[in-house]
Amino acid sequence: MYNSKIIGLGKYLPENVVTNADLEKIMDTSDAWIQERTGIKERRHILKGSDDTTYYMGVKASKIAIERAGISPQEIDLILFATLSPDYYFPGSGVLVQEALEIPNCPAMDIRMQCSGFVYAVATADQFIKTGMYKNVLVIGSEYHSGGLDMTSRGRNISVIFGDGAGAVLMTREKSKKKGILNSQLHSEGKYAQELSLIGPNTRRWVPEIMEENNPDDISYFPHMNGQFVFKNAVVRFSEVIMAGLKKAGWRPQEIDILIPHQANLRISQFVQKKFGLADKQVYNNIQRYGNTTAASIPIALTEAWEEGKVKKGSKVILAAFGSGFTWGSITIQW
Repeated sequence: MYNSKIIGLGKYLPENVVTNADLEKIMDTSDAWIQERTGIKERRHILKGSDDTTYYMGVKASKIAIERAGISPQEIDLILFATLSPDYYFPGSGVLVQEALEIPNCPAMDIRMQCSGFVYAVATADQFIKTGMYKNVLVIGSEYHSGGLDMTSRGRNISVIFGDGAGAVLMTREKSKKKGILNSQLHSEGKYAQELSLIGPNTRRWVPEIMEENNPDDISYFPHMNGQFVFKNAVVRFSEVIMAGLKKAGWRPQEIDILIPHQANLRISQFVQKKFGLADKQVYNNIQRYGNTTAASIPIALTEAWEEGKVKKGSKVILAAFGSGFTWGSITIQW
């Protein structure tokens, strides 16, 4: 039995910056309104005509992570691709990454756990590595939200939140039981599935039916979020799952070197920070610059924190997420 550890990190963000002032020009909103409720100042959106897609952003982030890990793509044994915005309805984006990186016969799985996707993917990679089935696992979180948002005043409550981007990590074996991924906590509560969802098209209402209806007021193919309800559940579940990881590792909150929460809403992160009595330097937030990039938010933030020297050898790191499903989870890491 092995532990697993992260040995390479990478991120990719589209160059196109969309500020709150830009959104004021196309919908009834304001910079003050957006910042007060979410903490977001700007986000990245893929420009129409760009080569960037969900999988291709993942490829760009992966190449950086693989190079930093010091291995070749051909040494990767498994790809786990977390996303809610795959390039196609099927096949999944993971196989597209496998082809682009020229990895022969490497298994690739898409993990559809939305905002919790990267945490679920890391936990899955950890188990494959611990059992000895695979040695080197590439874990990707990538999202292309902007093309599927209602960028009008009708959709402003959701559309101002989301951005595009990708992050990736390379995980491998660690012989020491006191280093690497110490534990993972995963949960879901399906009774609230539709409180944060994108319902159509679906197998009960396929594309031909939607086209036949020709209803311009149909918004089922845009994301839906019961904002206040999601917020209330998020702050509770974040706190519970972080504490569960700490207890299993035998850590106290003040021992955390860096907490990297899913970048859903700055107010959620601040609430959790206050509850655990953490200093600003113990919590990493970048939602102000990138918005909510769903499955990509944690690997992007983790990569930035590492690049800035805030994650280093010996660091006690907590990753935590909450999102659609409802799903939530945490990863406890001794770096």
